[in-house]
Amino acid sequence: MKKKLIALALSVSFILSLAACGTKTTDTRATESAEEKTGASVVPGPGGATDIAFVTDVADIADQSFNQYTWAGVQQFATDNGLTANYYQPAEDSDEARLKEMDNAVNDGAKVVVMAGYLFASSLEKAQEKYPDISFLALDVSTGDLASPGKNTALITYREEQAGYLAGYAAVTDGYKELGFLGGKAVPAVVRYGYGFVQGADQAAKDSGVSGVHIKYWYSGSFVATDTIKERMESWYTEGTEVVFACGGSICNSCIEAANAHGGKMIGVDVDQSILDHCVITSATKALSNSVMLVLEDAKANDWKFSDKYAGKETILGVAEDCVGLPMESSMFSTFTQQQYDKLFASLVDGSLVVDKSFDTAVTPEVSEITVDYQD
Repeated sequence: MKKKLIALALSVSFILSLAACGTKTTDTRATESAEEKTGASVVPGPGGATDIAFVTDVADIADQSFNQYTWAGVQQFATDNGLTANYYQPAEDSDEARLKEMDNAVNDGAKVVVMAGYLFASSLEKAQEKYPDISFLALDVSTGDLASPGKNTALITYREEQAGYLAGYAAVTDGYKELGFLGGKAVPAVVRYGYGFVQGADQAAKDSGVSGVHIKYWYSGSFVATDTIKERMESWYTEGTEVVFACGGSICNSCIEAANAHGGKMIGVDVDQSILDHCVITSATKALSNSVMLVLEDAKANDWKFSDKYAGKETILGVAEDCVGLPMESSMFSTFTQQQYDKLFASLVDGSLVVDKSFDTAVTPEVSEITVDYQD
């Protein structure tokens, strides 16, 4: 199963990266739009045939992030099972607009409505009550966002601390000693990424016998690229920071600008961001496509209702489900090897290695081999 899901994620990533970069290919499917590939339309007309619907956030379907990779999983599942998938893009960033597209999806016959991001919590709370016979799958929405998911709702979140740990361990093992963690807002997912990164770097320093590893650590308070973030990153790079783990929406763009201006490197987040710039050496990823396929398979096997494994609860996916990790095939490491990664990954899967998943910003991870400079 692991090899199959990795192969799917890589094939999807390859196709999307070709489309994103405008690369020409003899396989015209790689450059077709989402509408041409699946017959999808942004808002299908009343009565349109839809088996599985995906409601996007306000970004477009080719955002190289949550929309694109979640939609890829929906498309793949539909193709594999002879079903029809359509996506629905809200006209504005509001709960009313999101709920309207859920209405459109249900009116078009959707058996399952998929969405991604905590902003869907309010509209999902209304939709699950309004349509008790429709199943709703929400990625990256927790019970902290939607306190009472109905039996027709499955919430999926991730063990970001595991992905962060892998990134921190890989960076130090690869020879980087001056690291940075750039977080967006200090929400649980971002904090778990950061604390995992710190723990991984500390363990790698211990295992490698390396001294002098240092991490600058800062929450910018924003998920949007700003001059303030760029200036802080420029100061880090000029002070000797070699690689920054940028964790939080489009703030990566500020980090990329600073990295390129000063010869630095960056670690991406959530999806494989190597397609964004040559400075990205790896990414701490959530396998959104894999996640969608796992849960949709469960629903399909139960007459489009979720089994007790997912129904009415938050399910946290991690390495054991092959749903977080590093995209080693596109990573640009000098000495950290696939063999080392596989061994580390396996220790997380079998439980011999456990990463602290705390996200209390008042209690930082204990370290013994590195120093961490938590900045305001």
